[in-house]
Amino acid sequence: MADVEEPAAEAVVFRDDEGRIAPDYVEQATSAIRARDAERLRTLVTDLHEADLGGLIEALESDDRGHLIQLLGKDFNFAALTEVDDSVREEILRDLPTETVAEGVRDLDIDDAVYILEDLDEGDKAEILEKLPALERVALQRSLDYPEETAGRRMQTDCIAVPPFWTVRQTVDYIRDTADLPDTFYEVFVVDPGYRLLGTVPLDKLMRARWAERVGDIASSDRHLVRATDDQEEVARLMQRYNLVSAPVVDDGDRLVGVVMVDDIVDVIEEEADEDLKALGGVNRHEELTDRVWFIARSRFSWLFVNLLTAFLASSVLGLFEKQLEQMVALAVLAPIVASQGGNAATQTMTVAVRALATRELGRANAMRITLREVLVAVINGLGFAVITGAAAALWFGMVGLGLVIGAAMMVNLVAGALGGILIPLALERFKADPAVSSGTFVTTVTDVVGFFSFLGIATLWFGLS
Repeated sequence: MADVEEPAAEAVVFRDDEGRIAPDYVEQATSAIRARDAERLRTLVTDLHEADLGGLIEALESDDRGHLIQLLGKDFNFAALTEVDDSVREEILRDLPTETVAEGVRDLDIDDAVYILEDLDEGDKAEILEKLPALERVALQRSLDYPEETAGRRMQTDCIAVPPFWTVRQTVDYIRDTADLPDTFYEVFVVDPGYRLLGTVPLDKLMRARWAERVGDIASSDRHLVRATDDQEEVARLMQRYNLVSAPVVDDGDRLVGVVMVDDIVDVIEEEADEDLKALGGVNRHEELTDRVWFIARSRFSWLFVNLLTAFLASSVLGLFEKQLEQMVALAVLAPIVASQGGNAATQTMTVAVRALATRELGRANAMRITLREVLVAVINGLGFAVITGAAAALWFGMVGLGLVIGAAMMVNLVAGALGGILIPLALERFKADPAVSSGTFVTTVTDVVGFFSFLGIATLWFGLS
């Protein structure tokens, strides 16, 4: 009797056609977790990349996340915790036993281990470090001792360093025969006996060199050094400017202490862009989609309160023209148009200015030129919208004079918006304040106040209102 073939297992689809995590996949994983079916769960997640596993963790209900890690046991890749929101990671680490966390971070690169542990309470951090082997504990603690958002927190401490008198053959043999080397590297560092960096040899240059050549002779003297205390944003800018895939990290004595890799810098660029975008909208830089309602409401309340105060300031301008508004209702109808259009133009200028300041493209050397350019743009757009708005107002209310008044006010406010959109971020930068955080409210206040005051003031003079 012929053997009956069992039907092949249905392929599990992780992402749908749009690249999102498939709801069916999440349901299957959830069912396996709640049934405590470890084998089924391993079948579903074992082949996932750490980024995809992190995506699955975020898609799960809060109570299921810790159970997933416990069911997978040693098969769980702790690197996935670097791919989840901060609030999710902190919640998971709070619920996991200290021994589990310590065992999980042991197999990670130093930069990933630091990323996971750095936001924990000092007590929890110390307890986890205490359970690590001495050498790993010292290396991890040294990285954690560097200030937050510096190269020291982002670097990998494992790198390949050789003396300058080694030949290319010796170096290649060392790389081939030594088991305890980084999984990924792009260059070999040449150091003196004091471990001070002398130069770097990219792998392509190493493999093309003759066996008998000394690495010290082929090492590049054009070194792009990174200090361990350098801000991570400056490091990202350096690597972006010179198209680097890795950069050596040195301490104050120029001793090699690690290497920053391009994959970590991509994360930095994304984080900094995310922070700037949130700051422009008055949103806490730590806010994530997975945060709880109370945290989000509390973090947004303070900036909304500041906006409320500035709104009262803008509205007080209308109070100065109360009698004029009573005499001509059209003024009350049209005033918000002038203020709104000026605010939109100012936001465009401010966005460009804040981004240019963040990337160091805007500074004292070109501030005057860029300011003049923005003013000229505002004049051109102001003329266009003055004609459009003036004609519309004249036709709407049958008053040519009203069209001329709103046209003039539109010109004034667009120019004011352009000046505010660039000068306010420059001033905040000068006083060491983050332009992305504070510019929006001040710029909007300027365009509201100038818009109302210019329109109602010109109207008062034109029509002889009192």
